[in-house]
Amino acid sequence: MNQKRENLFSKEHGQEYAQVLKLLGNGRLEAQCFDGVKRLCHIRGKLRKKVWINQGDIILIGLRDYQDSKADVIQKIQPRRSPKPEKHTRNFQRVPKSTTPKSMMTMIWMALNSLMTLMERAMRKTTGGLCWTILTTF
Repeated sequence: MNQKRENLFSKEHGQEYAQVLKLLGNGRLEAQCFDGVKRLCHIRGKLRKKVWINQGDIILIGLRDYQDSKADVIQKIQPRRSPKPEKHTRNFQRVPKSTTPKSMMTMIWMALNSLMTLMERAMRKTTGGLCWTILTTF
């Protein structure tokens, strides 16, 4: 399988690599070949609805013996895929499995205490402590 894939990407006599410059419609495109010639290319029917070719893609084209300015698209060259980036995980602290319900309650109490401290600071800055006395009475 790997060897078969290698053969698909290798350039043979009468073939050239090119970069798509402009899509012209009706299965045609303009491509700049790596040999320096700009050619009008025709996308063959096998590729039309199955392989989507966009501007800037690298393609393998078959040169015509009788028309140097025209060619046929043989295949789209897929860029090498880089490894998937790691998922962005938030830095939440995981609770160890060995925690007891009592230590879990202590952790929750500490989190609530720090939240209340933050709320107290915010309330004092905005209303002068009036709302804080109402919150603490409940």
